[in-house]
Amino acid sequence: MSTDTAALPDDVVAEPRGSGPLQGIRVLELGNFIAAPTAGRLMAEFGADVTKVERPRTGDELRRWRLHAGDTSLLWRVMGRNKRSVTLDLRHPRGREIALELVRRAEVVLENFRPGTLERWGLGPEELRAVNPNVVLVRISGYGQTGPYRDLPGFGGVAEAIGGVRHLTGYPDQPPTRVGVSLADSVAGLYAVIGALMGLQQRMRRGTGEVVDVALYEAVYSLMESLMPDFDAFGVVRGPTGSSIPGIAPSNTYRCGDGKYVVIGGNGDAIFKRLMRLVGRDDLAADPRMADNAGRVEHVDELDEAIGQWTGARRQHDVLKGLKGAQVPCGPIFTAEDIAKDPHYEARDMHQRHGVRIDAEEEIEITFPGIVPKLETSPGRINWLGPELGAHTASVLGELGLGADALAELRDQGVI
Repeated sequence: MSTDTAALPDDVVAEPRGSGPLQGIRVLELGNFIAAPTAGRLMAEFGADVTKVERPRTGDELRRWRLHAGDTSLLWRVMGRNKRSVTLDLRHPRGREIALELVRRAEVVLENFRPGTLERWGLGPEELRAVNPNVVLVRISGYGQTGPYRDLPGFGGVAEAIGGVRHLTGYPDQPPTRVGVSLADSVAGLYAVIGALMGLQQRMRRGTGEVVDVALYEAVYSLMESLMPDFDAFGVVRGPTGSSIPGIAPSNTYRCGDGKYVVIGGNGDAIFKRLMRLVGRDDLAADPRMADNAGRVEHVDELDEAIGQWTGARRQHDVLKGLKGAQVPCGPIFTAEDIAKDPHYEARDMHQRHGVRIDAEEEIEITFPGIVPKLETSPGRINWLGPELGAHTASVLGELGLGADALAELRDQGVI
């Protein structure tokens, strides 16, 4: 069980950085919101020394998102964990100089500003290479660093629309919906980590750096499976299908007799037969029309009706028990409360408790999500949650040789 030390003074914060497969990799995170911070969080969880640069006084806006109490959101505590927070005005000439000194010591730089922003600040790829030719620069933006849309502002919701996924969400007779989380930003963050690791591999093999260009809309588009080939070859334009998966049957969400829901994936050939026998439809199990997925898709309404009648006559608990006994993939629709009580989450260490000071007088133990993926010999770890704004400014800039007088001058100038 870990304990959050974010509220402690800078010199007191325990910083057990030095473990995990990314030990020794120094990452400079210049981004805000979700995408680049997701990449930085993942790298920090596996041992990278991630220094997050934030605006003086206000910091990353994520610190106030979904704020239910106190002055720092739990969303920030998740996204900022294991990172060192440094305040630095990148638009100030002195701030730029300090940022380049941090780049000189880094292996990876993460950023998710609109294209051209770093260049205007004198922190573009050429300036970074001038001080560190081998640096891996990972750039995340709405539409990428090239193309006619590059200069447009692009948040995750817009990227989900442009990337194609919003057209497939919801029901045919209703407006498109979002998935409930920052899908585009999170997926782009994962691609950013992949790109960073590829850049580090190239650096090791060739001795040169790399610029990684991740576009939010492309991160979404990459998830769209055969959406484009099906259209180009056959003129098929997929649309929203509610809770079912188009072209795969039976796979859907079904209502139980107690008003609760279950997800059932009975689309494997052998699984389908077991499912039909379970629901009392041996005739469908033996029906040659249903022998493969193509035939089942043609009769998906008939199959959903048969399954729905069976689930609708039983409580969710009994439905799941029967399905599990028949080795049919299934699951309930979990809420946060269900997840909190689930023994499998607990057994997999996906629930980790940390002390968090919500206000000046109260610290409580709160459950946070664990680390993905699981590594057998070098697992990731949560050393501390997202720190207070600028909690590590003195220690990080001290590593650059800046003493107390220099720091005081920088504060007076508004640089930090």
